[in-house]
Amino acid sequence: MPTASRAADRGAVTVEAALALAAFVVVLAMALAGIVAVSDQLRCTDAAREAARLVARGEAEKAREAVDAIAPGGASLDVRWDGDRIRVHVAAEPVTGLLPGVRVSAEAFAVAEPGVTAAGDGAR
Repeated sequence: MPTASRAADRGAVTVEAALALAAFVVVLAMALAGIVAVSDQLRCTDAAREAARLVARGEAEKAREAVDAIAPGGASLDVRWDGDRIRVHVAAEPVTGLLPGVRVSAEAFAVAEPGVTAAGDGAR
């Protein structure tokens, strides 16, 4: 025969289990979003490195194509020249969108090959 204290606790385990399961799902989603953000960071790094290499060779028009192919969708490309030194910056929002305010980016540096200028009109 149930006592008064047992009757008041009926369903408490179900509620606790539901809350624990919801918390587990949230933590799992955040962990997966973090893994995707790290992957996107690596993709930005690869894209920046490839774009810097292409710009240094005088193939600046192909740098945008490389960033579009390698980096996450919607990535921005910024190329800065300082004499014969080239700085390439690639930035993007993580694909998942579960981490608001997080932006992944990478920079790469290169030195232009002889004859290559900021206008990209290298003499070959």
